[in-house]
Amino acid sequence: MPKADDPLIRIKYLRFSYGRNVVLKGVDLEVPRGKIVAILGASGCGKSTLLRLIGGQLKPRGGFVEVEGRVVRDMRNDELYRMRRKMGMMFQKSGLFTDLSTFENIAFPMRERTALPESIIRDLVMMKLHAVGLRGAHKLMPNELSGGMQRRVALARAIALDPMLVMYDEPFAGLDPISLNVIANLIRRLNDALGVTSIVVTYDVMESLKIADYIYFIADGVVAARGTVEEVNASKDPFVRQFVDCLPDGPVAFHYPARPVAADLRLSAS
Repeated sequence: MPKADDPLIRIKYLRFSYGRNVVLKGVDLEVPRGKIVAILGASGCGKSTLLRLIGGQLKPRGGFVEVEGRVVRDMRNDELYRMRRKMGMMFQKSGLFTDLSTFENIAFPMRERTALPESIIRDLVMMKLHAVGLRGAHKLMPNELSGGMQRRVALARAIALDPMLVMYDEPFAGLDPISLNVIANLIRRLNDALGVTSIVVTYDVMESLKIADYIYFIADGVVAARGTVEEVNASKDPFVRQFVDCLPDGPVAFHYPARPVAADLRLSAS
């Protein structure tokens, strides 16, 4: 049995590829219980893939993901589903059911996974919506909500069953500054109030530095840098500085590998 001070998630030598496209080449990281861990990296570096590997939707080509002391890839289907019941997920594009009201979106996992009476479900839904400031919007449909409000509903659904782990896939993408700040503060407050463990996958360095306890940077399929917020801010690592200072030039190239532009545009050497 894992000890109370053991990390909730342990990842070792993790490798994964989509066909010939190698995404993860040997990732090593740990997620402590009760903390917020941010996983940063450029688009396409494998951040969302990492979440799918933790949830067991994908199987690694090498290495392993361990949750609560158990290797995910070795779990039977029934064990995998039991583990997922203890996880909440806030999807990159909210993932709300468009034909269900705000209330029904939050109630859905409660009805699917519990035998609670409707009166209890109603109270729980209203409590979750109140936590994200949207109790008064419980009758609205997703298309009647702003982008920031949809994210907050998605966050309420992610914590609907008081999970041990909440995973956030690009929670700040496409938000205006006010909504972004609201979502970031909610993630921090809910993590502390509920005593859950959170993984925030994002490319938004500034917001991550405000709310995270520990940060990992992924590049070229491996963990390129890691540290607490204080260590990241003080780091002189070129990779870290490029991200933190939003520099255009550095270890992370802007262009995807390609042959010279003249070859593709059929320009003469002259």
